[in-house]
Amino acid sequence: MNKIVIAIDGYSGCGKSSTAKAVAKDLGYTYIDSGAMYRAATLHFLNNFLSPSNPHDVEKGLKSMEISFHLNPDTLIQETYLNGLNVENEIRTMRISNKVSEIATIASIRKELVAQQQRLGRKKGVVMDGRDIGSVVFPHADLKVFMTADLETRAIRRQVELLEKGELVALEDIKANLAERDRVDSSRAESPLKKMEDAVEVDTSNSTFAEQVGKIVHAARQIIDKQASYAGNH
Repeated sequence: MNKIVIAIDGYSGCGKSSTAKAVAKDLGYTYIDSGAMYRAATLHFLNNFLSPSNPHDVEKGLKSMEISFHLNPDTLIQETYLNGLNVENEIRTMRISNKVSEIATIASIRKELVAQQQRLGRKKGVVMDGRDIGSVVFPHADLKVFMTADLETRAIRRQVELLEKGELVALEDIKANLAERDRVDSSRAESPLKKMEDAVEVDTSNSTFAEQVGKIVHAARQIIDKQASYAGNH
């Protein structure tokens, strides 16, 4: 069957990762969590006391950092590994959330992770989510999606997500973190978050999880069928 590349961008906390995972599962595609890569890089820099504003530290950090994904055989979920260690839970904490946007503004870090992401997507049949997937990583993606939701909804969802991991964080603190990440992600000089003209917008404020997944899968199947039809006529 013809396979395509699906790029999902959007604001923090609007359900990109969980939606992308479900879309990939429905289509039998590989899911690549670009946000996890930046979170893993943030963990690496924090744990090794490396400053993202120091070019020597950045060079040292990139040389000693290897990020990979491995399927957990029990949950069938792709988990993030940093230098051979499973860091899936550690990278989802507020400690990392508070620093990840700072790491993501560094051009050399972005360049290295984008190159890794592009290598992962060469065979097609992938769903990747992040901030600059449709604009920078896969500008020629077959399907581009831009996800959004209001700040209150995103903060409540993130609070529930953190609670499930045993971390209790005040809603106002989460809202402040999300608002600051929106500001940094949208205004940074290097690969800012923006909706591409050819992206399908999916507002998840008032939709169920099944509805937002269904909308993207439907759009993907239309493109797959259209490409298959075109290939059959040529």
